[in-house]
Amino acid sequence: MLALEGEADRRTVEGVPHAWCRLGAAGTALDLLRGNGVTELVLAGGIRRPSLSSLRPDWRAAKFFARVGYRALGDNGLLSAVVNEIEAEGFRVIGADQLLEAAMPEGPLGAVTPDDDAACDIAHGARIARAIGALDIGQAVVVQQGLVLGVEAIEGTDALLRRCAGLRREGPGGVLVKLEKPGQERRADRPTVGPDTVKAASAAGLRGIAAEAGATLLLDRARVIEIADAAGLFVVGIRAE
Repeated sequence: MLALEGEADRRTVEGVPHAWCRLGAAGTALDLLRGNGVTELVLAGGIRRPSLSSLRPDWRAAKFFARVGYRALGDNGLLSAVVNEIEAEGFRVIGADQLLEAAMPEGPLGAVTPDDDAACDIAHGARIARAIGALDIGQAVVVQQGLVLGVEAIEGTDALLRRCAGLRREGPGGVLVKLEKPGQERRADRPTVGPDTVKAASAAGLRGIAAEAGATLLLDRARVIEIADAAGLFVVGIRAE
């Protein structure tokens, strides 16, 4: 396991062969992978996109960024370029969904299901999420009673939910809608829902989560259902046009 300094949780690598590498040290990372006989890679976990100055790219990373235009690319565009660059170096990048049977199914997961008002918020949220995804802005949106409380950008879903907690209106809570971006590089970044997502949605006063079926990674399904049912919150897989 190649862990990125300042990004990976140290508990993730306990008990497994691993090395640490700075995010901007692309040459070191490639040398470590080749030196350990790695031929296939799975990209896992979240990462905060740094500025070029804080990234401190080595010669190999600087060469890549100069070619692709770091500042001009959105997150999906940059991740697609990174995957292509890794494969150009002779490695094979494998999507996490190819190893995990964790795709979000269609329909409700637990005992709670969305009512007609929530279904309207889900449909509106899906339209907004698809629009911001097409612009490579984010994957998620929070809608309450037809009002868009927030859209996901660089901060990520958990921060979006914390922000929306202070914007909620009186009445039935809002819904979090997560969709795959059109043309998304699935091997690098998939919409994901797990126990922490449900906890954050509950803390934000939401009534439910809707995520794209077949395109979203569902982590620890049993725990997701347990937390959602206890909170009276629905989790549902949807098909988005």
